Amino acid sequence: MDPVELVNKYGFPIVAAGGMGYLIYYVWEWATKEIKPVLGEANTTLIALIDRIRMLDNDLIRLNQKVTTVLHLRGKTIERERVAAEQKINKTEDDNTANAGEG
Repeated sequence: MDPVELVNKYGFPIVAAGGMGYLIYYVWEWATKEIKPVLGEANTTLIALIDRIRMLDNDLIRLNQKVTTVLHLRGKTIERERVAAEQKINKTEDDNTANAGEG
C-alpha cells in the first residue's frame, strides 16, 4: 500500500507509530545480529590485552627490584673500593712521613 493511502485510511499518528515500531525492530535486529558478535570478540581481545599488560607490569616490577638491588650492591662495592683506596693513600702518606723523619 502507498503511504498516502495508509495516512488517509488510518491517520498520521497510527502510521507514524507503525513506522517507529518498524524502525525499532530494524535497529534491534541489526544490533543483535551484527554488533553483539563483534562486541564479544572485542571483549575477548580486551581481556587478553589486559592480561598482557598485567604480565608486563609484573615484569617491570621485578626488573625494577633487580636493578635496585644491583645498584645497592654496586654502591657497596664502590664504597668498599673507595675506603680501600683511602686507606692505601693514608698508609703511603704515613710511610712517607715516617721515612722523612728518619732521613
